Amino acid sequence: MKKIIALILVSGLFACQKKEDKQKEEEKCPPKQEKKLEMYQMSEMAALMEQMYVDNQRVKENIKKGEAIGSFPEHYMKIYSAKFTDETDNDMFFKEKADAYIAAQRLLYSDSDANQRKNFNAAVDACLECHKEKCGGPIPRIKKLYIKI
Repeated sequence: MKKIIALILVSGLFACQKKEDKQKEEEKCPPKQEKKLEMYQMSEMAALMEQMYVDNQRVKENIKKGEAIGSFPEHYMKIYSAKFTDETDNDMFFKEKADAYIAAQRLLYSDSDANQRKNFNAAVDACLECHKEKCGGPIPRIKKLYIKI
């Protein structure tokens, strides 16, 4: 009987100790307040470039299969008017590279099928030339567009 009473007392002491420890811990580290999640809003330019990437993936697959690639996507011309995340990026360098990209894409869609792989890779090169100087994050992804010749 004495053992049972001793066991109950010891258990009670540990329970009280754990409760005190928990209270001390909460005093040291108050519960975290929830942060409001904010949705990332893609700029018009970022959305356009995402669309261009998807379009180029489709074109790559069509070229590899020997299928028609269609006509020049007119929405590519928004490259001159789309809003940037940081408007200071819309400078003379970007405008020159945008001209080179559009020229490479127009050549891809207008030249003979025999040159499609070469012209497609030249369009990918045009993307990389700009991204090497501005916003380098997508470079590894862009490089995956190349068609092995």
